[in-house]
Amino acid sequence: MLMLIIIFLILSSPLALAFVYAKFKKLPVDINKYACWGLGLAFIFFFIGHIVKTDGMVEMLPPWLPLKVTLIYFTGVIELLVGIALFIPKWQTLAAKVGIFLFVIFFPANIYAALNSVGLGGHQLGPVYLLIRAPLQMLLIAWAYFLCVKKQDHKTNKHT
Repeated sequence: MLMLIIIFLILSSPLALAFVYAKFKKLPVDINKYACWGLGLAFIFFFIGHIVKTDGMVEMLPPWLPLKVTLIYFTGVIELLVGIALFIPKWQTLAAKVGIFLFVIFFPANIYAALNSVGLGGHQLGPVYLLIRAPLQMLLIAWAYFLCVKKQDHKTNKHT
């Protein structure tokens, strides 16, 4: 459960800090920019997990899947690239869309891990973990879509 809190803090910190800074300076907040930065940090965090917790990630995959370690490293690199792209204004929208796609296609591995009580990050709790993981996935997808893909009107985000 601690991992979920860490992910939420990583995701929301840039935007929260931007709001605090803007409040003191009486400036508008570029919600898209800082939301993308938070999502980018989250994807870089996910990438690190693929590198340092490879064995736990491998356990989350069904036995019939070939080249599991290679797949974990490959998907980790994809997450790193998405994370980096979320810091580059030109690539933010595309990166957020790819991020949404990744959240959707990776979710079956989370279901498998929870149903088989394997892996890391809470999956050992069994199916009950999906009651936490599914809302987290929905939050990540909503964050990516509503705060990164859809463009915010900065005029409505001014602090007066």
